[in-house]
Amino acid sequence: MAKKKLAEPAKLGARERQILDAVYHLGQASVADVRSQLDDPPSYSSVRTMMGILETKGFLRRHRDGVRHLYSATRSREKAGRSALTHLMSTFFEGSASKMIAALLDESASQLSEDELAELQQSIDEARKQGN
Repeated sequence: MAKKKLAEPAKLGARERQILDAVYHLGQASVADVRSQLDDPPSYSSVRTMMGILETKGFLRRHRDGVRHLYSATRSREKAGRSALTHLMSTFFEGSASKMIAALLDESASQLSEDELAELQQSIDEARKQGN
């Protein structure tokens, strides 16, 4: 069976992202489980349809558990996040990690604690060591 290529994270609709987030939160979930996690949820059949679309796009996998279908994510949240960051970096920051990080720091520098700044500095120091 051919491996499904994942759609770009930016091409997911807002409700699709909410559904995927609910599945990440629950680990594996039925349509009813996902509906219970959504604010102002659409109908059961709408959620089922969107979960089927996410399965077709390669974000979810489905298996039977008795009479119900359970869905789980095809990749870890961390891997999906890294893919989304790569997409953002190539789309908005000319593929430059330093430009993307600088933009993030510009927006959040005043909100970072000393511990968070030290953690960032440690990551920078480790990147320097790996580069040499």
